[in-house]
Amino acid sequence: MSQAQYNLYGQFMDQDRLERQIRFILEIDKLKRIVRRSYLLDQERRENAAEHSWHLAVIAMLLGEHAEEPVTVSRVVEMLLVHDLVEIEAGDAYIYDAEATRDQAEWEAEAARRIFGLLPADQAGMMWALWAEFEAGVTPEARFAKALDRLMPLLHNYYTEGKSWREHGITSAQVLARNASASAVSEPLWRLIHRLVEEAVANGYLAG
Repeated sequence: MSQAQYNLYGQFMDQDRLERQIRFILEIDKLKRIVRRSYLLDQERRENAAEHSWHLAVIAMLLGEHAEEPVTVSRVVEMLLVHDLVEIEAGDAYIYDAEATRDQAEWEAEAARRIFGLLPADQAGMMWALWAEFEAGVTPEARFAKALDRLMPLLHNYYTEGKSWREHGITSAQVLARNASASAVSEPLWRLIHRLVEEAVANGYLAG
């Protein structure tokens, strides 16, 4: 039987529930150890997945006004904060590596079940719903969140003179294909993507 107590405001608090929440909070600290391919703008090191999620959440708050369809920005932010938690177990599969991403969906679903399962059932369900919505990419919020998730590495690469692109021999066709979904999500963002890719090729940051 779980222990029960009351908080400072006299509200009933389930001690077991709190302990599960704290366990989850400590678990997701591991996301800070997952290193991505994108470099920080000073090029001193690669960013980690927690930094990436935080940056995306802020970007969503600022760029939500550019979505073609009305979106609930808070929902977009929630998805972006949750979407990469599965990388704690599944790792960060490089988006341009077909072999590395072949079984990615299966690995990430298994990771989601375990990590979200640390929480009380209602909150586990909430986290799963956010993650699954993002992965499905069907709702306007999920489509916009995915477009931002793909835009961010492009920005990192452009403003580090293509450092990660050049390391992996990435081409403009690959970058445009990866970001193609933005064309139906936000015309201003799609124009920005095209301009940055064209300039990256002209500047030698990206193979044509």
